[in-house]
Amino acid sequence: MNPVLLATACGALVAVGIWAVLQTLLAPVHPRLSDALELLERKPAPADPAEGIDRLGSWLRARLRRPISNTATRRLRMAGRSLDRHYTYKVGLGLAGLFLPLMAAALGGWLIGFTATVVAFSALPLAALGFVLPDLLLAAREKDLEEDATEALLTYFDLVTLERLANQSAPQALRAAASISDVTVFAAIRETLERARLEQRAPYTQLRQLSTELGLPALADVSDVMSLDEAGASLASALQARVRELRDAHLTNAKVAAADISERMTFFMVVPALVFAGFFLVPPILRLLAG
Repeated sequence: MNPVLLATACGALVAVGIWAVLQTLLAPVHPRLSDALELLERKPAPADPAEGIDRLGSWLRARLRRPISNTATRRLRMAGRSLDRHYTYKVGLGLAGLFLPLMAAALGGWLIGFTATVVAFSALPLAALGFVLPDLLLAAREKDLEEDATEALLTYFDLVTLERLANQSAPQALRAAASISDVTVFAAIRETLERARLEQRAPYTQLRQLSTELGLPALADVSDVMSLDEAGASLASALQARVRELRDAHLTNAKVAAADISERMTFFMVVPALVFAGFFLVPPILRLLAG
């Protein structure tokens, strides 16, 4: 290729990339009316100011002003990762994908005199890949996060049952059980209970809302059982029965998942047997065809 045309193409590509980045960061964004109304209905609590390296993610999030989907918010809460930290990861991996190929191309040209044009051209695609990589990794971990959250939630239910058997009231049992651990589910429940206490309200409605936000319907079921305390019902036996049902359902799902994995493994067990049989079948077949 003509060096002049190559240099022109590289310059045009870099200019378009810079223009796209500036357009994304500086251009005013007009949110959709539905997103704005949804934010007003949620009435989120003011977030704590970002500290340390998270300030970079906070700065980028303020400049982008893009709405966060409910799925992404749920995944972040399940992973125990703040939104600013998530954007910090996106910025860091995006810059790494942008500058590492350029540095490799520059070092290649300086040390061995080899101009790695293909490597330089891969900077922008790698930067885009690095920017979305945290989202992809978080989506890939969603099933494991749900499994860990379910296990933690079942443990929480057992603790609530023990607190209830110790003659604690329903709100006291919920708060005492949530204060035992600092895992993500316990922290989310503890925050919800504390907010309900400060608002001087029963926590059951907010626990149902939390179950919807985290995608854990079992929390809403136990919240319904605990709400019977206001009617003077005996909760110990009902709570134990419901927790037993939830554990049985969780065990059934685990067995189904294990059976699916076992069925997929049968393919890899059949392939070596076919290869081994081929060592005995192929030579006679070749002799028959040759004869």
